[in-house]
This record gives sequence, C-alpha cells and structure tokens, in this order.
Amino acid sequence: MFRVVVKNGEIVDSFYSLVKPTPNYYVWFCQEVHGLGYLDTDDADFFPEVWERLLEKVHAYFPYIEDGEVPFVAHNARFDEGCLRAVFAAYEIAYPEYEFRDTLCASRRHFGNSLGNHQLHTVSAACGYNLTNHHHALADAEACAWIAREIL
Repeated sequence: MFRVVVKNGEIVDSFYSLVKPTPNYYVWFCQEVHGLGYLDTDDADFFPEVWERLLEKVHAYFPYIEDGEVPFVAHNARFDEGCLRAVFAAYEIAYPEYEFRDTLCASRRHFGNSLGNHQLHTVSAACGYNLTNHHHALADAEACAWIAREIL
C-alpha cells in the first residue's frame, strides 16, 4: 500500500507498507513484475490495519477533509480504482467513492502523438521526472504525483 501526499504542488509526505493478502498467494506473472511473493508479505499487516495508518497520515495534512474527499491520482486509474473497490468489498468496508484522476488519460490529452507511448516511465520522463524504480509502488506513486503537478 502506498500513498504520496501532495500539498500546494509539493510532495510533503509519503507512505509505503506491504499488505498481507488473503490468501497469501501470488501468481507467477505478478511476482515477475513487482518482485513480491508470499515470503515478503507473510509478516505484513492485513489491508484494514494498513489503510487506517494511511488515512492517519493523510488527515495529519488535511485535518478538516472527510474520508473520500481527497482525490487519488493514478496512471490508468480504472485499474487502481478497481483494485481498491475489490479490496474494500473483500473486507466488507464501505467504499467512500473516491475521486480518481488519471495521469494516463491526461498524458494522452496533453502529449497526443508526440510520445512513442504513454507508459508511466515515458510520461514521467516527458514531464522531467526520472522514474528509477518502476513497478515499485512508492516510486510509481511519486511519478504520478509529479506528472499530475505538471499536466493536470
């Protein structure tokens, strides 16, 4: 689980924690992409505990904002939103209808055909950000924050 907190256009904090899935099982392809397996998350907390810690960090910077009022930014936001909705449903937690802003869609609008593709590392570079640890959740979140600051 990850989150980068942006306030007034600057990254002011970040949060990263592994989450133990239920069941603690990984598909080979996902392990290849992210480099994580069951041994990595065996001692991690489950989603509700990690989510609560994440919200505490957000509310430290935005104390008067209710849960769900701070927008999320993601590259291909439909995927991230689908995952978040699924984990909320799996734990039977009410989903507060988070607003998602999509840096992939924004990139397509902003850059059009001027980029060879609109992958996160390509768009990051076009926005002046060097994404050095692609597919690490926190690194990808920082890249999205940078892209959002530049083109959203």
